[in-house]
Amino acid sequence: MLRGPATETQVTHLQRLWLYILCGLVVLFLVGPTLMVVPMSFSNSRYLEFPPQEWSFRWYRAYFSSLEWRRATAVSFQAASLTMVVATVVGTLAAYGLHVARAKAGRYISILLTLPMIIPVILLAVGIFLSFAPVGLNSTIMGLVLAHSVLAIPLVLITVTAGMRNFDINQEMVARSMGASRPWAFLTITLPQIRNSALSAALLAFIVSLDEVVIALLIAGGDKATLTRRMFLALRDEIDPTIAAISTLLIGFSILMLLVSQLLQRKRD
Repeated sequence: MLRGPATETQVTHLQRLWLYILCGLVVLFLVGPTLMVVPMSFSNSRYLEFPPQEWSFRWYRAYFSSLEWRRATAVSFQAASLTMVVATVVGTLAAYGLHVARAKAGRYISILLTLPMIIPVILLAVGIFLSFAPVGLNSTIMGLVLAHSVLAIPLVLITVTAGMRNFDINQEMVARSMGASRPWAFLTITLPQIRNSALSAALLAFIVSLDEVVIALLIAGGDKATLTRRMFLALRDEIDPTIAAISTLLIGFSILMLLVSQLLQRKRD
């Protein structure tokens, strides 16, 4: 098997063995620390320990029985759901507009819209905090949604733009030539063709909002604190093993969302 060709150039798997080993070590370096959290979440100890001396669901029960943790989870999922809607709509329309316009300035507009991916998140957080303070958006769901949308829209834009490359604009032009308005042609002709890309982008926007912590530390507080914010504060103030249980649940949920996203992208391709 190792001596079989790996590519059309007759490079064998044995000759590529060093590359496989290197990739395996890189994956282990990146994923290993994350996977260590999973067995730690099943420990019965009062402190985080690896490997656990005793196995238990103690910290999962502590999470589900805590009103504060449940409230923070509800806030996070509420904000993530609304962010998914806002970011998907805005990002999809932006990608469609840039694709249809084909203006010379489109490249610069696209770069401008993706700037939040380049700027350090802490700088965005400070700017958002100072902007929201005068209008009272700090410690509100609306403020969280708007702030998280700033981070999610660039991902939606990039994902949907990739899907638009396989879209035939002539079909929409035919519909419009037969009397359909541009919004109706977009909803009935264009959107069904890029729906898998839009769904993938929506899932990515949801995950971005759910996992975000830096912005939440500044603008989310009180009964509007997110789950990740409470986790960070709990880890700072006391090492609560409940964090390991929550992290394990978030890891599983994020992996599930990413798998669904990949399946949708594969279906699109």
